[in-house]
Amino acid sequence: MKAVVLLSGGLDSTTTMAMAKDQGFDLCALTFDYGQRHKIELEKAQSIARHFGAIDHQVMKIDLRQFGGSALTDAIDVPVGRNQETLAGEIPITYVPARNTIFLSFCLAYAEVSGANDIFIGVNAVDYSGYPDCRPEFINAFETLANLATKSAVEGKESFKIHTPLIKLSKAQIIQKGLQLGVDYSMTHSCYNPSDHDASCGVCDSCQLRLKGFQDAGMNDPIEYEKSN
Repeated sequence: MKAVVLLSGGLDSTTTMAMAKDQGFDLCALTFDYGQRHKIELEKAQSIARHFGAIDHQVMKIDLRQFGGSALTDAIDVPVGRNQETLAGEIPITYVPARNTIFLSFCLAYAEVSGANDIFIGVNAVDYSGYPDCRPEFINAFETLANLATKSAVEGKESFKIHTPLIKLSKAQIIQKGLQLGVDYSMTHSCYNPSDHDASCGVCDSCQLRLKGFQDAGMNDPIEYEKSN
């Protein structure tokens, strides 16, 4: 029983991979080199895939810098030092247009070719930065699309399920779940704006959400930070 797991090298996708493995799936990992400024996550993803014994790990190169429009793929400053109210109140400039739609489309193609009926993605609609493609409505719509747009589903051979095991969990609950499954979070990377030696900045939106999650879970984050609020 195979599952395609979208693996970024971050905290959420690593926890999702651990959960898929715990459910007994053979793991097919898919990672994207999409022109993001935080390339360290690609190295982390490769190590994480090996750690969890993925039977295959594909790194797909697509360059979303050609479109830009995001602080992660364009010459736009990454926001830092924003408070929790601001984080929850708007869609930030770190939103990459249509990213999860693009990623899930590749996951679907990979799943159909590899004979996997299940796709895991670590989206979260609780402690998240306002991204519209992390909401249950989007995931439900994509699952409907997946079962309308593939040969396997149309011929009735198999149907596809999009698993979002983190979607209703707080960041602290995600961390606690991962620790229960033995996840070593020192393997992961979440920062949008790491230093030249790949230390996390501690003040971008992603770092702040991560640090708050560990604080709420009563744990210390094991990764290195340049600074933190």
